[in-house]
Amino acid sequence: TFTWYSLAQGQVTGNWPEGGEGLLTGGSPRYGLYATGDGWFLAVGALEQKFWEVFCEAISLDPGLSDDRMNPEATRSAIASIIASEPASYWRSYLEPRDCCCTVVRSLEEALADPHLTARGQLDNQAEEPGGRRLVSTPLPLAPVFREHAPALLRVPSSGGDQELLQTEPDRGD
Repeated sequence: TFTWYSLAQGQVTGNWPEGGEGLLTGGSPRYGLYATGDGWFLAVGALEQKFWEVFCEAISLDPGLSDDRMNPEATRSAIASIIASEPASYWRSYLEPRDCCCTVVRSLEEALADPHLTARGQLDNQAEEPGGRRLVSTPLPLAPVFREHAPALLRVPSSGGDQELLQTEPDRGD
């Protein structure tokens, strides 16, 4: 479900992205998982500059490394060292209130109790076993309108085919 970007890139360019090379697959220190001092992980998604600046300032990243284009591996290594210096509970209370797109990865049990998921109805799909025990089933994370009325097969022009149509249509003078 969440591979749409890589799937599109591979189909259009023929270059199927490998882990660690794309912006969203580990190629940027701004987007990834960093181990905390107690074995949990901090998920960082500070792609936009405003979030990145808040994150770098909050963790006191050396200003010379905040331009992650210069030496992304050095930046990633420094961040990893900083995040590993404290337990998850520290990062949860210190970073999560800031506007920097970071969160400690939750356990599945914690996720089931998350108020954000509950409010969005992500845990509403349930099955009931004989005896009354309820089991949660997460739905496909798309709006129902896209799931209910989606055609089995959507026919589209070939990649670039719409460009050929534009070039061959006569000028109508509009």
